[in-house]
Amino acid sequence: MCPSPSITPSPPDDEDVYIVLDDLGGKLGRAWRESPEDRTDRNAVMIDLLDGQFSDPARIVAFNTANGWSRDASRELAELIIEDCRNRGLEIPDFLRGFIERSTHQRPAPLHSTVPK
Repeated sequence: MCPSPSITPSPPDDEDVYIVLDDLGGKLGRAWRESPEDRTDRNAVMIDLLDGQFSDPARIVAFNTANGWSRDASRELAELIIEDCRNRGLEIPDFLRGFIERSTHQRPAPLHSTVPK
C-alpha cells in the first residue's frame, strides 16, 4: 500500500527565519507581523525595516526549526542597519531610532555632526 501524501508543507531545508514583533500603538498593542515566506530571511527583514514596513519594531526573533534553536536577533539587526546606513552615507531613519536605541542600549551617532563656529 502506498503512503498518502502529507497535507502539511515540508519544512524548509535548514533555513533561518526572522520575525518582527511590531508595536502598532494605542489599543492595537504589539503583534508578530505576518510576512510572506520569501521575506523572512535576515536580509529581507533588514530591507523591510529600512523601507519603513513596520510601525515601531520592538523585537526581532530568529529561529531555525531544522536545527532546533531560537534567539533574540534585535541587536544583530540593529547593528546591521547602523553599518548599512554608514556604508551608504545615510542617516538612520527616524522611524528606526527607537528600535536601534532599545536594541543596542545606545543612541546612534549622527552621520554628519555639525560643529558650531
